[in-house]
Amino acid sequence: MKIPNVISLQNISKNYQLGENKLEILKNINLEIGKGEFIVIKGPSGSGKSTLLNIIGLLDKPSSGKYFLENKIIDRKTNTNVLAKLRCEKIGMVFQTFNLIPRMSAKANVALPMIYNKTKKIKSRAEQLLKTVGLLERAKHMPSMLSGGEKQRVAIARALSNNPDIILADEPTGNLDSKTGEQILRILQSLNKQGKTLIVVTHNQSIAKQAQRIIEIKDGRIK
Repeated sequence: MKIPNVISLQNISKNYQLGENKLEILKNINLEIGKGEFIVIKGPSGSGKSTLLNIIGLLDKPSSGKYFLENKIIDRKTNTNVLAKLRCEKIGMVFQTFNLIPRMSAKANVALPMIYNKTKKIKSRAEQLLKTVGLLERAKHMPSMLSGGEKQRVAIARALSNNPDIILADEPTGNLDSKTGEQILRILQSLNKQGKTLIVVTHNQSIAKQAQRIIEIKDGRIK
Protein backbone atom coordinates (compact mmCIF):
# COMPACT_ATOMS: atom_id res chain seq x y z
CA MET A 1 0.00 0.00 0.00
CA LYS A 2 1.44 3.35 -1.09
CA ILE A 3 2.02 5.89 1.70
CA PRO A 4 -0.02 9.05 0.96
CA ASN A 5 1.97 12.18 0.19
CA VAL A 6 1.84 14.90 2.81
CA ILE A 7 3.95 17.25 0.65
CA SER A 8 4.26 17.51 -3.12
CA LEU A 9 6.46 20.07 -4.88
CA GLN A 10 6.01 20.53 -8.62
CA ASN A 11 8.54 22.56 -10.62
CA ILE A 12 9.29 24.86 -7.69
CA SER A 13 11.67 27.71 -8.50
CA LYS A 14 12.81 30.63 -6.40
CA ASN A 15 14.66 33.68 -7.65
CA TYR A 16 15.44 37.23 -6.61
CA GLN A 17 15.86 40.25 -8.86
CA LEU A 18 19.07 42.14 -8.13
CA GLY A 19 18.98 45.17 -10.37
CA GLU A 20 19.17 43.85 -13.91
CA ASN A 21 20.32 40.42 -12.76
CA LYS A 22 18.18 37.50 -11.63
CA LEU A 23 19.60 35.34 -8.86
CA GLU A 24 18.23 31.80 -9.12
CA ILE A 25 18.17 29.97 -5.77
CA LEU A 26 15.98 26.96 -6.62
CA LYS A 27 15.45 25.55 -10.10
CA ASN A 28 12.50 23.31 -10.97
CA ILE A 29 12.39 21.30 -7.76
CA ASN A 30 10.16 18.23 -7.88
CA LEU A 31 9.77 16.33 -4.64
CA GLU A 32 7.18 14.14 -2.96
CA ILE A 33 7.30 13.31 0.74
CA GLY A 34 5.12 10.60 2.25
CA LYS A 35 3.33 10.86 5.56
CA GLY A 36 5.61 9.76 8.39
CA GLU A 37 8.83 9.83 6.38
CA PHE A 38 12.18 10.93 7.81
CA ILE A 39 13.94 12.98 5.12
CA VAL A 40 17.35 14.62 5.25
CA ILE A 41 18.25 17.44 2.85
CA LYS A 42 21.99 17.77 2.18
CA GLY A 43 24.13 19.99 0.01
CA PRO A 44 26.97 22.51 0.06
CA SER A 45 26.57 25.97 1.56
CA GLY A 46 24.51 28.20 -0.73
CA SER A 47 22.90 25.30 -2.59
CA GLY A 48 19.35 26.31 -1.64
CA LYS A 49 18.66 23.91 1.24
CA SER A 50 17.36 26.48 3.73
CA THR A 51 15.36 28.27 1.05
CA LEU A 52 13.66 24.99 0.17
CA LEU A 53 12.91 24.32 3.84
CA ASN A 54 11.48 27.83 4.25
CA ILE A 55 9.17 27.28 1.29
CA ILE A 56 8.03 23.94 2.68
CA GLY A 57 7.52 25.64 6.06
CA LEU A 58 5.44 28.43 4.47
CA LEU A 59 7.92 31.09 5.59
CA ASP A 60 8.68 31.95 1.96
CA LYS A 61 6.81 31.66 -1.32
CA PRO A 62 8.12 30.14 -4.55
CA SER A 63 8.59 32.35 -7.61
CA SER A 64 6.91 29.66 -9.70
CA GLY A 65 5.63 26.12 -9.43
CA LYS A 66 3.05 24.42 -7.26
CA TYR A 67 3.25 23.23 -3.67
CA PHE A 68 0.63 20.86 -2.28
CA LEU A 69 0.36 20.46 1.50
CA GLU A 70 -1.99 17.60 2.32
CA ASN A 71 -3.51 18.08 -1.16
CA LYS A 72 -4.10 21.82 -0.60
CA ILE A 73 -2.36 23.98 -3.19
CA ILE A 74 0.00 26.67 -1.91
CA ASP A 75 1.16 29.33 -4.36
CA ARG A 76 1.97 33.04 -4.55
CA LYS A 77 -1.76 33.86 -4.42
CA THR A 78 -2.38 32.04 -1.13
CA ASN A 79 -3.68 34.44 1.52
CA THR A 80 -1.25 35.39 4.29
CA ASN A 81 -3.81 34.50 6.99
CA VAL A 82 -4.29 31.06 5.44
CA LEU A 83 -0.52 30.51 5.47
CA ALA A 84 -0.29 31.58 9.11
CA LYS A 85 -3.07 29.17 10.11
CA LEU A 86 -1.45 26.28 8.24
CA ARG A 87 1.94 27.10 9.79
CA CYS A 88 0.41 27.16 13.24
CA GLU A 89 -1.56 23.92 12.93
CA LYS A 90 0.35 21.71 10.50
CA ILE A 91 4.07 22.56 10.77
CA GLY A 92 6.56 22.83 13.61
CA MET A 93 9.94 24.43 12.92
CA VAL A 94 13.25 24.04 14.72
CA PHE A 95 16.07 26.46 13.89
CA GLN A 96 19.84 26.22 14.30
CA THR A 97 19.83 29.47 16.29
CA PHE A 98 16.88 28.31 18.47
CA ASN A 99 14.89 31.57 17.95
CA LEU A 100 13.66 31.65 21.55
CA ILE A 101 12.30 34.94 22.90
CA PRO A 102 14.94 36.13 25.41
CA ARG A 103 12.57 37.79 27.89
CA MET A 104 10.25 34.79 28.17
CA SER A 105 10.78 31.67 30.27
CA ALA A 106 11.18 28.24 28.72
CA LYS A 107 7.54 27.43 29.49
CA ALA A 108 6.33 30.74 28.08
CA ASN A 109 8.29 30.15 24.87
CA VAL A 110 6.67 26.72 24.49
CA ALA A 111 3.22 28.12 25.26
CA LEU A 112 3.38 31.01 22.79
CA PRO A 113 2.21 29.15 19.63
CA MET A 114 -0.67 27.68 21.64
CA ILE A 115 -1.78 31.15 22.69
CA TYR A 116 -1.91 32.21 19.03
CA ASN A 117 -3.84 29.04 18.20
CA LYS A 118 -6.20 29.46 21.19
CA THR A 119 -5.34 25.98 22.43
CA LYS A 120 -7.00 24.75 25.64
CA LYS A 121 -5.05 23.79 28.78
CA ILE A 122 -1.97 25.68 27.61
CA LYS A 123 -0.11 25.61 30.93
CA SER A 124 -0.40 21.86 31.46
CA ARG A 125 0.48 21.07 27.84
CA ALA A 126 3.56 23.33 27.93
CA GLU A 127 4.72 21.55 31.08
CA GLN A 128 4.07 18.14 29.53
CA LEU A 129 6.09 19.04 26.43
CA LEU A 130 9.00 20.24 28.55
CA LYS A 131 8.80 16.97 30.47
CA THR A 132 8.90 15.09 27.17
CA VAL A 133 12.23 16.71 26.25
CA GLY A 134 13.54 16.33 29.81
CA LEU A 135 13.39 19.98 30.84
CA LEU A 136 10.43 20.35 33.18
CA GLU A 137 12.77 21.46 35.98
CA ARG A 138 13.94 24.32 33.72
CA ALA A 139 10.42 25.58 32.99
CA LYS A 140 10.93 28.94 34.72
CA HIS A 141 14.44 29.50 33.38
CA MET A 142 15.08 32.27 30.85
CA PRO A 143 16.96 31.31 27.65
CA SER A 144 20.12 33.03 28.93
CA MET A 145 20.17 30.52 31.79
CA LEU A 146 20.05 27.49 29.48
CA SER A 147 22.82 25.64 27.64
CA GLY A 148 22.73 25.33 23.86
CA GLY A 149 21.33 21.81 24.05
CA GLU A 150 18.66 22.88 26.52
CA LYS A 151 17.65 25.78 24.27
CA GLN A 152 17.30 23.39 21.35
CA ARG A 153 15.15 21.03 23.39
CA VAL A 154 12.92 23.96 24.37
CA ALA A 155 12.73 24.85 20.67
CA ILE A 156 11.67 21.29 19.86
CA ALA A 157 9.02 21.39 22.58
CA ARG A 158 7.76 24.68 21.13
CA ALA A 159 7.63 23.13 17.64
CA LEU A 160 5.40 20.39 19.05
CA SER A 161 3.09 22.74 20.92
CA ASN A 162 0.16 22.53 18.49
CA ASN A 163 0.81 18.85 17.74
CA PRO A 164 1.77 19.33 14.07
CA ASP A 165 2.10 16.38 11.73
CA ILE A 166 5.24 17.83 10.10
CA ILE A 167 8.47 18.86 11.84
CA LEU A 168 11.08 20.86 9.91
CA ALA A 169 14.55 21.33 11.35
CA ASP A 170 17.32 23.52 9.89
CA GLU A 171 20.73 22.31 11.16
CA PRO A 172 19.25 21.40 14.58
CA THR A 173 22.64 20.18 15.88
CA GLY A 174 24.81 22.74 14.09
CA ASN A 175 25.66 24.76 17.21
CA LEU A 176 25.91 21.80 19.58
CA ASP A 177 28.66 19.46 20.73
CA SER A 178 28.50 15.83 19.59
CA LYS A 179 27.05 14.44 22.83
CA THR A 180 24.26 17.02 22.91
CA GLY A 181 23.68 16.46 19.20
CA GLU A 182 23.06 12.78 19.95
CA GLN A 183 20.39 13.76 22.49
CA ILE A 184 18.64 15.86 19.85
CA LEU A 185 18.88 12.98 17.36
CA ARG A 186 17.19 10.62 19.82
CA ILE A 187 14.34 13.11 20.28
CA LEU A 188 13.92 13.42 16.50
CA GLN A 189 13.91 9.64 16.13
CA SER A 190 11.26 9.35 18.82
CA LEU A 191 9.06 11.91 17.05
CA ASN A 192 9.36 10.01 13.79
CA LYS A 193 8.38 6.76 15.52
CA GLN A 194 5.27 8.57 16.76
CA GLY A 195 4.30 9.17 13.13
CA LYS A 196 5.61 12.70 12.62
CA THR A 197 6.97 13.56 9.19
CA LEU A 198 10.53 14.85 9.66
CA ILE A 199 12.39 17.00 7.15
CA VAL A 200 15.86 17.93 8.36
CA VAL A 201 18.54 20.07 6.73
CA THR A 202 21.84 18.88 8.18
CA HIS A 203 25.51 18.11 7.64
CA ASN A 204 25.41 15.74 10.62
CA GLN A 205 26.23 12.23 9.38
CA SER A 206 24.61 10.59 12.42
CA ILE A 207 21.27 12.17 11.53
CA ALA A 208 21.69 11.39 7.83
CA LYS A 209 22.29 7.71 8.61
CA GLN A 210 18.96 7.50 10.45
CA ALA A 211 16.93 9.08 7.63
CA GLN A 212 14.81 6.95 5.34
CA ARG A 213 15.81 9.10 2.40
CA ILE A 214 18.49 11.67 1.63
CA ILE A 215 17.78 14.50 -0.82
CA GLU A 216 20.91 16.12 -2.22
CA ILE A 217 20.79 19.65 -3.61
CA LYS A 218 23.49 21.30 -5.66
CA ASP A 219 23.24 24.69 -7.39
CA GLY A 220 19.52 24.87 -6.65
CA ARG A 221 18.66 21.49 -8.19
CA ILE A 222 18.00 18.07 -6.73
CA LYS A 223 20.79 15.77 -7.84
